[in-house]
Amino acid sequence: MSTMFATRAARRRAVAFTALVSTSLILMAVSSSPIITEFQNAMAFALRPVQGALHDVADSVSGAFTAIGDINRLHTDNAALRRENERLTADNLRAQALEQENEQLSTLLQLKSSFSYQTAAAVVIARESSELRRTVTVSKGSDDGIAKGDVVIAEGGALVGRVTDVGPNFAIVTLISDRTSTVVGQTETNAAIGDVVGQLGGALIMQNIDSTETVQPGEQVLTAGIQLPGGIRSPFPKGLLIGEVTDVKREASSVVQTAYLQPTTDLDKVSYVLVVLDYVGGLPGAVDTPIDCSHTGQGGSLPGGENPCIQPGGSPRPTPTPLLP
Repeated sequence: MSTMFATRAARRRAVAFTALVSTSLILMAVSSSPIITEFQNAMAFALRPVQGALHDVADSVSGAFTAIGDINRLHTDNAALRRENERLTADNLRAQALEQENEQLSTLLQLKSSFSYQTAAAVVIARESSELRRTVTVSKGSDDGIAKGDVVIAEGGALVGRVTDVGPNFAIVTLISDRTSTVVGQTETNAAIGDVVGQLGGALIMQNIDSTETVQPGEQVLTAGIQLPGGIRSPFPKGLLIGEVTDVKREASSVVQTAYLQPTTDLDKVSYVLVVLDYVGGLPGAVDTPIDCSHTGQGGSLPGGENPCIQPGGSPRPTPTPLLP
């Protein structure tokens, strides 16, 4: 029985193989026919635009996906570059700030080494710039020998102000731009004298200049450092820079003229200062009594209300040579 089934299966496989071989031979014969060849060429020609369009669509789709990938990469690269640029900008700003700080400290150190007085370097730690007061607070106080009345200067020997309050580790400095500040100044060229007072907005005005004096814009104004017989002298050493004349107001009928000054140092941005410790000016002390110099025969008084004349309670130190060239 099994032999009969095997014979039938072999016969079916032989018939199928013979049919496939015959079909292949027929197709080979037909495909070489000129009619079939022409038909194939005609179909290929007819379908060529469709094939081109499908190819273009495929290229467009592929290009779109490629573009999307490129855009994503560009966004990523752009974000990375932006972060790097921000980091470099921040580093550059920090470097510039450090460079400016080093320049200021170096200049202040040079001034300290060439200065005729003992000084203490301090950092500005607070500011008050209102209509009523213009002060700064510095990082040193009485523990470092700072006392009320000490003169405060910045780089270049520019006058900043004077200590008006002091604690163990801080001191409050009233700036020369404060409305309560008065400094007797003189012009660099012909030593014209006037009272330099502070104004709102940080400007300086030099008042009570004799109308016969010639004062021109661009001139430098320095502390006069006036000294009187009897040990009376200005609370500010001679030769500190106050500001530069920007304008002059003269009235034909007046015996005085007024000059407007731009402070030598930017008082709103000053960061490092020197406090002069051993200059003894004409400031009243605890045992000093104000006197009327016009009746003492001592040869006059400090001009313009810089400070009232006083009877010193002790002998001030001799005045050194002028501070600045």
